[in-house]
Amino acid sequence: MRRDLADIRLAESVFAPHYAAPRAMVALREVLMRVGPQHDSEVIGSLGEGDLFETLELAGGNAWGKAPRIDLVGYVDADALGMA
Repeated sequence: MRRDLADIRLAESVFAPHYAAPRAMVALREVLMRVGPQHDSEVIGSLGEGDLFETLELAGGNAWGKAPRIDLVGYVDADALGMA
């Protein structure tokens, strides 16, 4: 979770200044999931080719959202994702 943005599905239980509806995307290749948007941020998991990624924000070459298969929220390279 971030302090500035949350999934709209959490609106009744989490306060955030902004909410976003997730956009279903899929990993086009294996990609690392990180805690922060910087490429040297801690790696918390990875998506395999074809894995679903629920994108809540696209900015600066990164996508921030949730990977349902591994139940983690974080950043991945946006160019590794395609429309579901």
